[in-house]
Amino acid sequence: MKKSLLAVAAIGAFASAAQAQSSVTVYGIIDTGYLSSSSTAAGPGAAINNTVTATTNALTQGNIVSKTQTGGFGGGGESTGRLGFRGNEDLGGGASAFFTVEMALSPDSATNISSTNATSNRQSFVGLGKKGFGTASIGMQYTPVHEAVAATDAGGTNNVNGNVIYDRTGGFGSQQILNGQGVSGQAGSGMSTNTSYTVRTSNALVLKSEKIAGFNLKGLLVASGKDSSQANVTTSTKAYGVGADYNWSKLLVTANYQSFLTEGVATGIDVVGTFAAGYNGGVSTAGTNARDTQQYYAATYDFGILKAYAQYVARKVVYTNNNNIFTERTAQQIGVKSSLTPTISAWASAGTGSMNNTGANGPKAGFNGWQIGSDYSLSKRTNLYAIYGQTATRNAASGVYSANGIAAVSSTVFAAQTSYNASSYAVGLRHTF
Repeated sequence: MKKSLLAVAAIGAFASAAQAQSSVTVYGIIDTGYLSSSSTAAGPGAAINNTVTATTNALTQGNIVSKTQTGGFGGGGESTGRLGFRGNEDLGGGASAFFTVEMALSPDSATNISSTNATSNRQSFVGLGKKGFGTASIGMQYTPVHEAVAATDAGGTNNVNGNVIYDRTGGFGSQQILNGQGVSGQAGSGMSTNTSYTVRTSNALVLKSEKIAGFNLKGLLVASGKDSSQANVTTSTKAYGVGADYNWSKLLVTANYQSFLTEGVATGIDVVGTFAAGYNGGVSTAGTNARDTQQYYAATYDFGILKAYAQYVARKVVYTNNNNIFTERTAQQIGVKSSLTPTISAWASAGTGSMNNTGANGPKAGFNGWQIGSDYSLSKRTNLYAIYGQTATRNAASGVYSANGIAAVSSTVFAAQTSYNASSYAVGLRHTF
């Protein structure tokens, strides 16, 4: 009897020890409030058919000014909603296994939880770690640039207009924010969602070191080859990235670089010559036959009464067969953040930049933006927020590329330059768990 009791006790102790070596955490963000946005676009109207000669693009609507205003209760004003599961298992000897799985939460959407939609899918990866060395993980993950931006952005990468580094359309409702629609829906304005860099990428191996003499090092490797719905076309995406953070007392300096190469190889029909710059709305949506290079540099310094921020980002998407065909965007921004009281913090940022959508010898669009915001902490996990921002873009022109990849931009397209002005604000409640 005593042996049986001892055996049961030993089994129970072993089970408890095994359970203590493995843990799973449920976490997330729910963010809802009132969001409002307005925009004005001034420029030539759309081409229309000539009813006399039955030809297309013979007439245009002339110069027009269009205005859009939206508002209502929605989600994602300060942070995009998410539900996540994070686990860690102690393998012994300083080694561990870990995983993260996230899904988007959209309080104002008919599909509240989404893990399959490419524009709303979040991180999902598994990896191994070793004390004294670092970690290695594979799956859908943040890029080195985004992790650096998240650590060095005064506004905390919120979803309101005004940030020229973490650019947002600022549209009403989380679905517009996630899908990159927003107030004007004009990628040519240089202020759509995530035109400045890729936030997440799939098929990624990410390496991270532990801190060494103040430095944290990061590496990214992406390998993906797949057949499309057309059996005679194969698309291949490859990428690499590196990043380094240096912490010394109250100073943080970061430098990051990443490059994506996407090529389509045809065997039956000639589509090798096509070029598309691509659009990144949250996850990596690659262009066609394009090399997409992105770099980010930033520094922060905590003076005590306030924290100062300086940021610079550059991105260029080039046609692999002709370097004269490309889109390019650069931006720089400064900001400050201060804790006014133990429960109230406020921030402000302002930045400028330029964008070329038309390749070599094309005109550049100039843009600027500014933002102010404040948080009122009700507890460690719950806060109220109010954020307002504005952006303005001048001389925005869109490039036109022919099917064989030769730039077909003309003076007519250059003349079709448009200016955009947008503003938005969000007042809401955010709870983290």
